[in-house]
Amino acid sequence: MNELQQHWRRHKSYILYLLAVYVLGWAFTPYSQAFSSLFLGTVISLYNGWTMVRKVERFGQAVASGQKARSLGMMSRMAAAALAVFIAFRWPEQFSIGWIVLGLMTSYIVIIIDFFFQKTKGEER
Repeated sequence: MNELQQHWRRHKSYILYLLAVYVLGWAFTPYSQAFSSLFLGTVISLYNGWTMVRKVERFGQAVASGQKARSLGMMSRMAAAALAVFIAFRWPEQFSIGWIVLGLMTSYIVIIIDFFFQKTKGEER
């Protein structure tokens, strides 16, 4: 398994644990709007991460084989984020845009935290 796949599997598991926490928060706390918004934003963030990993692998294969490389799909990721905002505008009593935006940033936050954990783990060896 290449390094990108290892990172993706680790990040995906962290995000799935966060999603489970969000479901528990939605079910058992009075902050259901915040947790449902975080859940929606994080699901879209997870989808965007998954598509990015797929497209980076295809991009690398195309470059290695000397073929023309396609784009990494910025528009499709932006459209997914716009869908989340559209859902928030459509059902404002269920979702909050601020929490959705925080959920959309979840993948990046997980990547940064994981980077620091892996860096300190590597220095201990």
